[in-house]
Amino acid sequence: MDELVVVKVVGTEPEAELLCSLLRSAGIECAGRQTNLGAGAADGMPGGPYELVVLPQDLDDARNILQERGDTGEQ
Repeated sequence: MDELVVVKVVGTEPEAELLCSLLRSAGIECAGRQTNLGAGAADGMPGGPYELVVLPQDLDDARNILQERGDTGEQ
């Protein structure tokens, strides 16, 4: 994936994976990546917020899918 944009920020890696799975099931490439804030959390252990990233052309569709699901919070 190149030129990715953030569609949503969530609190944990499992939440990011769950929502990415939802987007992937709709045909949207998605990845979860730890935010800069999360990267410094917990003394180097995984944790903290994750960003859901998609290709720019999929951003509107991804937002719509997440809103339909009930995740209306924006990044």
